[in-house]
Amino acid sequence: MKEIRFFYDPNAPESTELPDDEAMHALRVLRLKSGDSFMLMDGRGTYYRAEVTLAATKKCMYRIVETLPQEPQWMGKLNIAIGPTKMMDRMEWLVEKGTEIGFDGITFVNCKNSERRVVKTTRLEKIIVSATKQSHKPWKPTVTEIVPLKTFLETPLEGRKYIAHCYEEIERKDLYSELINAPVKDENITVLVGPEGDFSIDEVEKALEAGWIPVSLGESRLRTETAALYAIMMMRLVGRKEIKEIKEGQEG
Repeated sequence: MKEIRFFYDPNAPESTELPDDEAMHALRVLRLKSGDSFMLMDGRGTYYRAEVTLAATKKCMYRIVETLPQEPQWMGKLNIAIGPTKMMDRMEWLVEKGTEIGFDGITFVNCKNSERRVVKTTRLEKIIVSATKQSHKPWKPTVTEIVPLKTFLETPLEGRKYIAHCYEEIERKDLYSELINAPVKDENITVLVGPEGDFSIDEVEKALEAGWIPVSLGESRLRTETAALYAIMMMRLVGRKEIKEIKEGQEG
């Protein structure tokens, strides 16, 4: 069976023309022509079955044949905040794999031990769009520009907030146990991961004062991007289990 191709258009269904990057892929790589079918996603939870109406040199026009709202795959919003690594390719790897597994947003924070103070999000956005299409995710994760950790800690956030750190002298709880035993099943979850070299102990203490819960990600000392991906996997697993339990309860 021929694979259905997915394209991203944040303005669907108001638009009738694929964005330039998507049109180039559709026309030059896939060689779509008038009458061919494909799937659109708006990144906000809806798929659209569409048909090419005009395949020109640089333009790909379409009409929407069917609107297909999608069900959320997990409860609440799953978010990561992270001190970026010195090598940006490791953050690119993280957002690609995190998108494929499933999360809702990533925020970069500037910490005392950060080796990278600037993050250009344009390339990260392109990687996320590609991974969203490849993994058929109805919702596209958001990317937030880098902010000082102090500013981030002062920003009100809904739901549960966890900070992962490596200081033995500060008591930590196991992240997965915390997630799976939480009494509320549909809260937003944010996990804060430090840069290479971890947070300073002062930063951890400031986070605790702001209501963040200190957690451990296991016995191994993980790289920054590995720790963040581990946290995404834990949130995703628990979120999926919670949906199953809620649906079973409703059916019972």
